[in-house]
Amino acid sequence: MPGIDRASLADVLKQAGALAMQGFDPGRTGSGWEKAPNQPVTESDIAVDRFLRDALGDLDPHAGWLSEESHARPAEGRGAGVWIVDPIDGTRDFIRGRPGWALSVAYCVDGQPQLGALYAPARAELWLAEAGSGAQRNGKTIIASRQEALIGARVPTAQLAKVDRALVAVDKPNSIALRMAMVAADEADLVATLRWGHAWDVAAALLIAQESGALCTDALGKAMDFKDSDAPIFGLLCSAKGIHQAARAHLESRAQTVLDSHPHGLSAAAMRRHEDSDRV
Repeated sequence: MPGIDRASLADVLKQAGALAMQGFDPGRTGSGWEKAPNQPVTESDIAVDRFLRDALGDLDPHAGWLSEESHARPAEGRGAGVWIVDPIDGTRDFIRGRPGWALSVAYCVDGQPQLGALYAPARAELWLAEAGSGAQRNGKTIIASRQEALIGARVPTAQLAKVDRALVAVDKPNSIALRMAMVAADEADLVATLRWGHAWDVAAALLIAQESGALCTDALGKAMDFKDSDAPIFGLLCSAKGIHQAARAHLESRAQTVLDSHPHGLSAAAMRRHEDSDRV
């Protein structure tokens, strides 16, 4: 990874976070528009995306680029890395003036994240991970939840379905990456979705969670691979290792129902309709 390390990546994220904060109004509703049905975006998303594309490109000029908010660019040369970016993950919380959003950046080689960073400037939280070197939040090593029983497992959600009442609801940021980071920091035990997503949703948080000791797969229990980084991903199951198998079994019938109904991915509108019903 020429010229890339956690310190240089952190510097870029802090600068980008300062740019995002210029458009964030805590406690007040901001403005945005829908780039597609139920897919909000703001001027800050675009500005941060542009900044990151340039700044990360300086760290590795040969790396490819995949972002939620701009056109992809292939990597130059065999074995070159790819930046996978969501400039503001949790845009709805950003617009609402809530702190549950973050900048998400992963550097992947051969489909696997080698560096991952989340920066939530409204929460003053910077998460960093490097493959094989653990994960940190604000410079302190984090260790994932060691929950052994599905009963009583903490889940970031606004409301639990009847079938999930044995679980415990905890605060839910809009950012899926931050929810995964909660598992990494032992502030939650389980995060699950049963809808189609993309690499930029999870790539950075996946490495952070894995390096902290959590286990993350798609909703069917399959390992995630970002070699075809633009391919949709079916769901997410990120949890303490001790409950992953039980959580997968708990979700299996619901996951299969969604997959049978939408085998090639949901439309944007359908994804939004499923958002409050697809999680444990």
